[in-house]
Amino acid sequence: MATVAAEMQRQDFHLPLLIGGATTSKVHTALKIAPQYDGTTIYVTDASRAVGIATKLTSNENNKQLVDSIKVEYEQVRENYLKKSRPDQQSTLEEARANAVAIDWDGYQPPVPLHPGLNEFNDIDLAALVNYIDWSPFFRTWELAGHFPKILDDEVVGATATELYNDARAMLDKVIAEKWMSARAVVGLFPAARDGDDVIVYTDESRTAEKHRFHFLRQQMSRKNGRANHCLADFIAPADSGIPDYIGGFAVTAGLGIEKKLEEFKRTHDDYSSIMLKALADRLAEALAEYMHEKTRKELWGYAKDEKLANEELIKESYRGIRPAPGYPACPEHSEKRGLFDLLNAEQRAGIELTESFAMLPASSVSGIYFSHPEARYFGVGNIGRDQVEDYAKRKDISPDAAERLLASNLAYERTRRAS
Repeated sequence: MATVAAEMQRQDFHLPLLIGGATTSKVHTALKIAPQYDGTTIYVTDASRAVGIATKLTSNENNKQLVDSIKVEYEQVRENYLKKSRPDQQSTLEEARANAVAIDWDGYQPPVPLHPGLNEFNDIDLAALVNYIDWSPFFRTWELAGHFPKILDDEVVGATATELYNDARAMLDKVIAEKWMSARAVVGLFPAARDGDDVIVYTDESRTAEKHRFHFLRQQMSRKNGRANHCLADFIAPADSGIPDYIGGFAVTAGLGIEKKLEEFKRTHDDYSSIMLKALADRLAEALAEYMHEKTRKELWGYAKDEKLANEELIKESYRGIRPAPGYPACPEHSEKRGLFDLLNAEQRAGIELTESFAMLPASSVSGIYFSHPEARYFGVGNIGRDQVEDYAKRKDISPDAAERLLASNLAYERTRRAS
């Protein structure tokens, strides 16, 4: 979005730019997007408020008042943010690396995958995924806050939530019975080793040729009380340790063929059913990701053969291992998805395409990386300094400017607008 704002500036636009969506926020808009564009940039919390904002922007009476108030508000947001990101509250990259997760590799034997290499799964039974569905995010699609199943009894939104849930279950039955869409997955398990904040993926067990390299980021916030500055690479045995470790990757989709039904709803102007089907496809994709992770732990990698967890425990991730995804807090840089897809041959083996902006098609798809170490955990990288951005650029062999664009949401400093 910051790139779009910069392009609007380059082309001398004067139109207001409204920002919204699940991955946006007022802070992100004020700090990363608005500085790229001299025109008015406004964060809108949800679609229902966009009409009111647009009305004020087109009003001769209210336009200036709104624009001036937004400029003052966003300047304050930037000042507050930068105060929180003071150098004395952030470690240098060198200091952060010295405070990496202290894993005792002596005596640790990484589990060897039972089915190494690529494992492809076609036409997965959607009925097998139903018990893996986490319904709570489904209600957030409809802007209903609460956790399932408690939300069904909520005094305020309970009746609406119950009606939505019943409609969803009825449609889900049709989706499965009439095969409205299909699901595929690919899982890859490979020899790997840590090299600094990178993870090397080897072509085979000889571990002599590099097949791919994941570039990860490290937390740089100042840590106290023995807390480490995490990086995903910390959970893989170092190359110089002599310990043969492994890493995994996955790409799954539950949205293949969904376009036919969506087009049918479009022709009949049935927006409700269209939104419902997309929401269900998203839930099934996430359920498939959970299903495949369990299958990997118990069968493909096989380090948790005796694991027996209820759905609630799976949702709480009460198991060994993690599956972080590029674009999410522990691995916030989206372009790492390209290497993952190449490693998995995901387009061919799972039917998932990756756009130039690293979005997955079908949209109801999930991809990520498997770590098996018992101490592996999720975390947020947070804000990073210029030293790490420059280091990241060198590791990925890209320019610092390109790295800043990729890491715009994680910069602990205000990026300087480049001249066109």
